[in-house]
Amino acid sequence: MESVVPQWFEIGSIALLVIVLLADLLLIIRKPHVPSMREASLWVGFYVLLALLFAGALFLMVDAQHGSEFLAGWLTEYSLSIDNLFVFVLILIAFKVPQQYVQRALLIGIVLALVFRGIFILAGAALIEHFSWIFYIFGAWLIYTAIQQARGGDDEQPREGWAVRVIKKALPFTDEFHGGKLSVKKNGKRYFTPFLLALLALGSTDVLFALDSIPAIFGITQSPFIVFTANVFALMGLRQLYFLLGGLLEKLEYLHYGIAAILGYIGIKLVLHAANHNELSFINGGEPITVIPAPNTWFSLSVIVVCMVVATVASLIKMRRDE
Repeated sequence: MESVVPQWFEIGSIALLVIVLLADLLLIIRKPHVPSMREASLWVGFYVLLALLFAGALFLMVDAQHGSEFLAGWLTEYSLSIDNLFVFVLILIAFKVPQQYVQRALLIGIVLALVFRGIFILAGAALIEHFSWIFYIFGAWLIYTAIQQARGGDDEQPREGWAVRVIKKALPFTDEFHGGKLSVKKNGKRYFTPFLLALLALGSTDVLFALDSIPAIFGITQSPFIVFTANVFALMGLRQLYFLLGGLLEKLEYLHYGIAAILGYIGIKLVLHAANHNELSFINGGEPITVIPAPNTWFSLSVIVVCMVVATVASLIKMRRDE
């Protein structure tokens, strides 16, 4: 019988993560600044270490299966988050967010992302529980996304989403920023600042990112707790990674190929999983197809690591040759 994560472990883990996020948020609100490379490196290292300690706790207190699923899920979400970070950079540039308030914008955007992803995770878990064939759809979507990713995205500035356009028409906005404030009073009337628009753009953009990342991690584990914590740990260090990588993101030319390979692999794995547990009457008479079994978590973890390492190393070699 498959083991489950103890309730006390789930509650304790989520409580600890909330405390860390609140402390991080209070620190940024009290002291807005542009972090140095050393500060950003220490924070990124801290969050990576925290994720590895959490994985170790799962190995020791639950079992190796949950520990390996978390590692594979965290690496997948982390790699997708790095790709998403490039879009965040474009949004912050497009809205001309002052550098000292970029940290606050990213952190609030990340908190919004966690809320949206929590909703997606609950919806995904409910669908999986009642409709096993949903893996066919998840798998096909990821394979399609992988093809699009491999072809390369649009390098132009991101266009305003419908949510931002609706808000701009419905509410009065100032043309300039007022520190990190979301709204100000002018002549007795309340006006909102472009900072609010930047946050809405970050949050609504992450809804689109979740359409890829949530099905991808459900291809590794069906535990909502592991799915959620892997997303939290992947997003927690994203703000510091923004300052650490800086302009390097644009130079990692082959990164999208590595991410495409990961998405394509997980998409194929999801289709195989659906076939192994097939219940659709028009496919093989409703009987499972077990000719090719879905790969296990350890194999998936190896594929994810190899794809990211190869893509990163190839990008760095290309960058050095170009220089």
